[in-house]
Amino acid sequence: MSSDQDFSVTVEKEMGLPHNYAAIIRDAADPSIKSSDNLSDKLRSGVFLMATKLIKYWVDKRNSNCFMLFPKSLSIIWSDDPTYWTWSQNKETTVDEAELKNVCWLDISGKFDTKNLTPGITYEVVFQVKIVDPAYGWETPVNVKLVFPNGEQEHKVSLRDIPRHQWVDIRVGEFKPEKNSAGEITFSMYEHETGVWKKGLVLKSVAIRPKYGI
Repeated sequence: MSSDQDFSVTVEKEMGLPHNYAAIIRDAADPSIKSSDNLSDKLRSGVFLMATKLIKYWVDKRNSNCFMLFPKSLSIIWSDDPTYWTWSQNKETTVDEAELKNVCWLDISGKFDTKNLTPGITYEVVFQVKIVDPAYGWETPVNVKLVFPNGEQEHKVSLRDIPRHQWVDIRVGEFKPEKNSAGEITFSMYEHETGVWKKGLVLKSVAIRPKYGI
């Protein structure tokens, strides 16, 4: 570890600042955040990372790091063809969301480095989605999968009966990052087997956030 990293870790511990926050905000879309007098307030309200705003970072009331990955930071099969997927700005996040127009091969996946998550806290990974009419093809459950440094979780989820036109959280799985087991997680939502055409899914984001009470 470099002397700069040692200093940053010492400051974090002494001032109660979030884990690895200095390294995280180096990628802030707004560079002025790094010298802000009210940095703590801005971290609470959230900071967009990278000029293209692919990720949002914020700190919760317990000083734990939280992240939201927007659709353009993910791999979505056929998303570059408007026949299958279209893009529009979400009014809440001000970032593009993806709407499924028609596919028979649903495949959404992403990855994230756990080094920026608060060690020792149980995290959950959720897809934030809604179903809008006209919708079809959801009789078959979709698969959701989470792979983390020391294990994996996978299960099926039915989207057929979720409330229409309302954002819902589709839980992928949970894990607890530790300092000595940091690494990459991957997560996915897919349905390849039936060949049934699907329509009406809107993807807002993937949230990686603490799950307290575990």
